[in-house]
Amino acid sequence: MLGVAMLAATTIADMDVAVAGDIITGAGSTAVYPVLSQWAVTYEKQRGVSINYQSIGSGGGIKQIKARTVVFGDSDMPLTPAELKSSNLMQFPVVIIGIAPIVNVPGVKPGQMVLSGKVLADIYLGKVAKWNDPEIGELNRNLKLPDMDITVVHRADGSGTTFYFTDYLSKVSPEWKQKVGSSTAVDWPVGVGGKGSEGVAAFVQRTPGSIGYDEYAYAMQTHLIWTRMINRAGKTVAPTMKTFQAASANADFSKVDDFYLIMTDQPGAASWPITGTTYFLLRTDVAKADNAKVVRFARWFLNHGQGAAQRLDYVPLPHATIKLIEQYWHKHLGA
Repeated sequence: MLGVAMLAATTIADMDVAVAGDIITGAGSTAVYPVLSQWAVTYEKQRGVSINYQSIGSGGGIKQIKARTVVFGDSDMPLTPAELKSSNLMQFPVVIIGIAPIVNVPGVKPGQMVLSGKVLADIYLGKVAKWNDPEIGELNRNLKLPDMDITVVHRADGSGTTFYFTDYLSKVSPEWKQKVGSSTAVDWPVGVGGKGSEGVAAFVQRTPGSIGYDEYAYAMQTHLIWTRMINRAGKTVAPTMKTFQAASANADFSKVDDFYLIMTDQPGAASWPITGTTYFLLRTDVAKADNAKVVRFARWFLNHGQGAAQRLDYVPLPHATIKLIEQYWHKHLGA
């Protein structure tokens, strides 16, 4: 189910020795940057190959790989098999991510506040505009919430994190789905924009009364105040490796084409509701040596970089999924 034509008889496996001094250029997701940057440092030390990655957002990564200005793109939003085919692209998952609401509310510490999908949608629709609104208070009877305006913060750039966030809101709020919908960039009803995960984090950190959303690993690295969520099963869960794994346990990449799978709002008492995957994008119509470099790097971090991913609060891909990725490389590239 994962196929388009094999490109050539010479395999990437035949060229599986990195060449010192090589540079691999990439661009895209800011959510993956914390772990990708660590992988890049270690890979250069071990293999002598540099990874020049521009953390510009998934939308930018998609544009740059389509424009052939980088060797690989990274997008938190998967492209459909039809779009991949029409653009001469392929994609494969890299790591599982969780997206969490982040807040700056006086007196509120990490994990103290609880939000539901409906309340989160109503905040981003502008219907809930004060922190002491009864909708929020009903979920947080143990917190003394201030009579303070809510400053809504969202991504200003094309973002896979935004895609998962708005996809989730579309699943839990018919009004959001009708009025706003889901994409890497939407017409936000209210709020201010920050560029990249960095921009959203900085805006929330310096603005009392604000709320935003960010990739959980990034939120942890930058010491942001995250909230818990009520999931599809009606259970209150925190963003953790365990809850991301619970959501991803429902994902079966073997049953879809080109790894096109969206994990938001998964069933299960322990599932984190805004869970997703970040993907590498490669062109299928470029020199074999270019893709060989990326595949060597990907094979290395999928097999040797999982400890770094876990330490940064990402969920490594299961071994069975890595095997599927290797089969996918072989089918597309002869790897």
